[in-house]
Amino acid sequence: MSTETIEKMTRDVHLSGKDLMSMVQLRPKDIGSYAIVPGPKERLDSLVKKMENPVKNFSFMEYHMFTGLINGTRVTAINGGRFAADTAITTEILCSAQAKMLIRIGSCGALRKDIKIGDFILTTGCVRGEGVSPYYVDDKFVTLPDAAMTQRLGAIAKKLASTAALTVHEGKVWSTDAILRETKEIVNKVIDQGAIGVDMVSAPFLTIAQVYKIPAVSILAVSDNLISGQMGFINPDYYMAEGMLIQMALELVKQLEGK
Repeated sequence: MSTETIEKMTRDVHLSGKDLMSMVQLRPKDIGSYAIVPGPKERLDSLVKKMENPVKNFSFMEYHMFTGLINGTRVTAINGGRFAADTAITTEILCSAQAKMLIRIGSCGALRKDIKIGDFILTTGCVRGEGVSPYYVDDKFVTLPDAAMTQRLGAIAKKLASTAALTVHEGKVWSTDAILRETKEIVNKVIDQGAIGVDMVSAPFLTIAQVYKIPAVSILAVSDNLISGQMGFINPDYYMAEGMLIQMALELVKQLEGK
């Protein structure tokens, strides 16, 4: 019988958010109080164009962070990931860098037939179906956005959406890793739990923000509909909605700053 001793890990964690900050040479003083977090880099590029004197905080793999002035307020923007795992990484960085408020502007599928392509879903809670959040919280944890910020963002979103004959819907968003396993059996179960939209990001984003006690919100443009089967990724209303997401986030920052 072998008497060889198996060495085990003794550190609390192998890699932390602060370690990631150090890797990309990011300091808390380098970022703004508000962080706006789109998914794709194209949406990030549109946001950065609105900044005065944007400074690139870092580029690491496919992720890019910029900080600059918008209407006199210092704002940070990062393409925060399209999936649960990479969203967790970028959210950890933002939380470890002590961002004061996080605003997610993403996209989603609709889980109600009356929700049109280009409409918006304002996240009021999450059905956690991805693989990241269970490592942060237990099954009984209720993932929620910041209530006051959500109420204010909802009013802003409804006003802007009405100018384009689009609608803002409020409800839970189901986040899943398995985009090609959105079967009717699974989808109908999460609908029964109150979900009206599906993405891959909102649950880990909001859960991690809650763990760090940082106020966060999530608003999503509807790109497709799982009930009707409609695909709208090249629909002009969806592209218009993507642009309006940026307007909504910036107006929220403006109001929170009292400007």
